[in-house]
Amino acid sequence: MSNKVNIFWFRRDLRLEDNRGFYKALHGKHPVLPIFIFDSEILDELPKNDPRVSFISERLQKMQQSLKDHDSGIAVYQGTPEAVFKQITSEYTIANVITNHDYESYSLVRDSEVQTLLESKGIGFYTYKDQVIFEKDEVVKSDGTPYVVYTPYMKTWKSQFKTAVDLKNYDCKSHFDNLLKGTSLPFLTLEDIGFEKSDIRVPDFDISPATIKNYQATRNFPSVEGTSHLGPHLRFGTISIREAVRKAISEKNEIFWQELIWREFFMQILWHFPKTVNNAFRKKYDLIEWRNNEKEFEKWKSGKTGYPLVDAGMRELNKSGYMHNRVRMLVASFLCKHLLIDWRWGEAYFAEKLLDYEQASNVGNWQWAAGSGVDAAPYFRIFNPTTQIEKFDKDHIYIKKWIPEYGTDQYPEQLVDHKMARERCLKVYKEAVSQHIV
Repeated sequence: MSNKVNIFWFRRDLRLEDNRGFYKALHGKHPVLPIFIFDSEILDELPKNDPRVSFISERLQKMQQSLKDHDSGIAVYQGTPEAVFKQITSEYTIANVITNHDYESYSLVRDSEVQTLLESKGIGFYTYKDQVIFEKDEVVKSDGTPYVVYTPYMKTWKSQFKTAVDLKNYDCKSHFDNLLKGTSLPFLTLEDIGFEKSDIRVPDFDISPATIKNYQATRNFPSVEGTSHLGPHLRFGTISIREAVRKAISEKNEIFWQELIWREFFMQILWHFPKTVNNAFRKKYDLIEWRNNEKEFEKWKSGKTGYPLVDAGMRELNKSGYMHNRVRMLVASFLCKHLLIDWRWGEAYFAEKLLDYEQASNVGNWQWAAGSGVDAAPYFRIFNPTTQIEKFDKDHIYIKKWIPEYGTDQYPEQLVDHKMARERCLKVYKEAVSQHIV
């Protein structure tokens, strides 16, 4: 048994710089052993070539190389977190385990179980806010209740930000002398955990001055490279939210800044209303009689609905793990309202495919599309998937990129008539809403 160490547990914060929890660990009085756990509870549900797992593995290798330069390393394990900590506590004398907050439903249960185990062994468990600027109930109404509409939340967020936020850059690297030195640590590769390298790559993020400056003008057009691709990097913490906000402020782009606030809005909704993962926020929408036609769902998934902008979006998702945000709104609305397929089916498919999948945003946006969520579009707002082309891809550049057979007799006929589907949707939704008893 060695002298006491502190463990820093990397999760959704895969970076060695501007990492609040890591910074706090490095300021403790014991050497720091960094670890990462490939959680078997999560891995067992994923395909063996999942691009997100590839991305995590590659990121860990980069972190490992940087730590080697300081005669240290990161220990990478596989298993349930509880089992892994049982192993680690048998190998080291641990004073504390430090990590950053995670807010998703599974994470809360996992952390509670780990904390119980550690406390039974006299080990401290400390977590810090790192992946958001404001969390939980830090931005609420004057009466203490949560905001359920974005705009007033955003205004209060900004008001509090101006007076109460320090966008400190947590300089971890200056304190690497407090890392555990010269120890041979387990480091599991992608192959070691039974996965293979994916052909899908996570694109680098772009928060250059030009991208942020032009963001408002270009972000709605899927054929234009006008988005930052920050999503996966915020999801896995390869960039800190503080750096992203600092950049938005320095370039004075309110729209870009507000997109970052949307993410926190949905996170606090999930925190206050965890049941929205499986249930409509507006309960009356759980009374909708979904058609849930499995054949139509398969055609939607594969991009063969006969509606080009919908199909291009789904094919982009399947091929790249990404879909332009404007198109996401359309394909989600189409599934829920044109096909009357439960939003939970779509949410689950996006969770399987999206590189930037975050539970709070995914659930929030799908409920928005279905009309059942907070700040939702009214149920009678039904996007016309044909006129959307004229607005956002009038030259068909995006469509032709993802649908090579577009304009030929190989392209499928429309799965459903828009006018008929719209009328059917209105009828079904109206019946559901009228049945609701407050």
